[in-house]
Amino acid sequence: MDSLGDDRMGMETLEIKAYVPARDFALSRRFYTDLGFREELLSPDMAYFNAGHCSFLLQNFYVKEHAENFMMHLMVADVEAWWERVVAQDLAGRYGVRTIAPQDQPWGIRDFCLVDPTSVLWRIGQSLE
Repeated sequence: MDSLGDDRMGMETLEIKAYVPARDFALSRRFYTDLGFREELLSPDMAYFNAGHCSFLLQNFYVKEHAENFMMHLMVADVEAWWERVVAQDLAGRYGVRTIAPQDQPWGIRDFCLVDPTSVLWRIGQSLE
């Protein structure tokens, strides 16, 4: 039993996925593939993307206010390798997206920022420990 006196048998979690919006579904699909995710198209309006044990669903859905306030945080083993992929794929130039190079954060993470074609902000980083 946990501190709440609640028996958690059968409450094991397996996965959590966010539904990431896409203003231009085809463009966003290409962007995430170029970033390094593997894609599985689930329907004409939904795609599953994963890298290792991390995944999300890309949806053909767009509301400006929602997209501009949507953020994803991805922890990786090697932030420099992910950054090198962003640079090598010229994601900023090819997709017109914004990036901020990796830097050490006071909260113990080295990360970089990447804004996708829909304006979703990604913080991709690794622990400094």
